[in-house]
Amino acid sequence: MLTVPRGENCILPCSFKTGADVVIDWIQGTEGNLVHSYHHSQDQLSYQDRRFRNRTSLFKDQISRGNASLQLTGVQDQGRYRCFTSTILSKKESFIHLQVDGRKIQQMQTVQVKNNITCSSEGIYPEPELTWSTNPPSNMSFNTTTRVQQTEQQLYNISSSLILSDPGTDVVYSCTISTRRNNGTATLFESSKKGSDNVGGIIGGVVAAIVVIAAAAVTCVVLYLKKRSTTDSTPDSAAQQTVDLPMSPLETG
Repeated sequence: MLTVPRGENCILPCSFKTGADVVIDWIQGTEGNLVHSYHHSQDQLSYQDRRFRNRTSLFKDQISRGNASLQLTGVQDQGRYRCFTSTILSKKESFIHLQVDGRKIQQMQTVQVKNNITCSSEGIYPEPELTWSTNPPSNMSFNTTTRVQQTEQQLYNISSSLILSDPGTDVVYSCTISTRRNNGTATLFESSKKGSDNVGGIIGGVVAAIVVIAAAAVTCVVLYLKKRSTTDSTPDSAAQQTVDLPMSPLETG
């Protein structure tokens, strides 16, 4: 088995016993995809699988010495490769399994909308897995939805959404995206009871201030009403004046 990082170049080894009329055919997979063909002392690429076009070559100066190794660029096609060689004297068939190594997780995106947090990453290989965790660890069950999509370049995009069941708890939420070779972790959300306590303290202070103001207002109203009542019970100065009315003629007689 040959393991190569995705996108790198590699050499698939193959050798044969030298002789005249050399034929070299490289075939990939059980479907018989033609990777590279050589006979009549030159490349024969008319039937080459389009995925391998401009990505394969032989060591022409070493074929006469029995070297049928294939150079493959931009590795992305893992699987079993068959090297078939023949000359006027003999035939030979050999196999090699190419495994494409993981592509490093370079970036993770995190988004939070209300009580929903999303973790995602793109351009990963091989197919990744995504897991959620908390710090400190807990036994809570996560309400998640995870999607994995494969692109035309045989890379993978992954996205997972988590619905927070109790946003008020003092917990750090993290997601980890991993493959066989590497992984990445992102801290997505942290809620603290201290923040809630501060808000409660502020609200309590505001309520207390309102109560004090209301009490002061009631006191002022009571004092005002009391003063007014006292004023109303005192005889008016104009009412205390004696009005002398004119005497009638009978009274004057």
